[in-house]
Amino acid sequence: MKLSQAQADIMRLKQEKDICILAHSYQAREIIEVADFSGDSYQLSVFAAKAPQKTVIMCGVRFMAETVKLLSPDKTVILANPEAGCPMAEQIDKEYVSRLKRENDYTIVAYINTTAALKTVCDVCVTSSSAVDIVDKIDNKNILFLPDRNLGAYVAAKLPHKSIKLLDGGCPVHEAVSGIEAKKAKAAHPNSELLVHPECISEVAELADFIGSTSAIMDYVIGSDKTEFIIGTEISIIENLQYLCPDKRFYSLSHKLICADMKLTTLPDVLNCVKSDVGEYGEEITLDKETMTAARACIEKMIELGT
Repeated sequence: MKLSQAQADIMRLKQEKDICILAHSYQAREIIEVADFSGDSYQLSVFAAKAPQKTVIMCGVRFMAETVKLLSPDKTVILANPEAGCPMAEQIDKEYVSRLKRENDYTIVAYINTTAALKTVCDVCVTSSSAVDIVDKIDNKNILFLPDRNLGAYVAAKLPHKSIKLLDGGCPVHEAVSGIEAKKAKAAHPNSELLVHPECISEVAELADFIGSTSAIMDYVIGSDKTEFIIGTEISIIENLQYLCPDKRFYSLSHKLICADMKLTTLPDVLNCVKSDVGEYGEEITLDKETMTAARACIEKMIELGT
């Protein structure tokens, strides 16, 4: 792999300044190539907690940087592009959830794609890959799952013995894809398997050969003896899979599967972050003590139930 000048400068400066760079799998390839680790949001947080560096630059969106801070409170965490948010993470009001919790016998399950503030009023956090197992382990039958109604519906279908209430939230990128588009993609590529994220609507998920998280989809492709795949998640995964599996062919389920927030972070953003002192570029993530304690408890419960 031949690095560009900007990439070479980033690699040199991160070593000199003892910086760990994390890149979500939806980031551009040129950013992933300079990262110490790439993966889904939870994988990034776990890696950050184990990394020896005291400064972490997150190439992703805000809730991911907050999760890193929750699991690594003593580290300096920088969000490479402060404008990179997540519409789904910001959909549900904290006070509304607090009221539902007071008025009902719910165990509140929060998808990791939520703000740190919302996690403070939730009981346990889950990822798309761990949601079914963790919800199944909860003693309470009555579950309030938020914010993603599609992932929640997927969990509910797997666990009919649970009473799962869903809120009106979801990923606008994954929800934009229709069942009609999925049927057309399968007809256009009949030799391909359809792999989709559980944030897709049920009409799409029902047509899938495999449903899983970003990392699970990548692992599935890498381990499969099949050679053609329709990818039903953010389009950047196709680019990364083409590098990892050059002998396999990939097709996007829909041209709509582009996350504008993930595309905000650029290689120059990363370069400016490693060149600058803390606070000069990007945004340092700071959380008050009350938020840190309550939101971290939600994540620690996920780790406890997920093992």
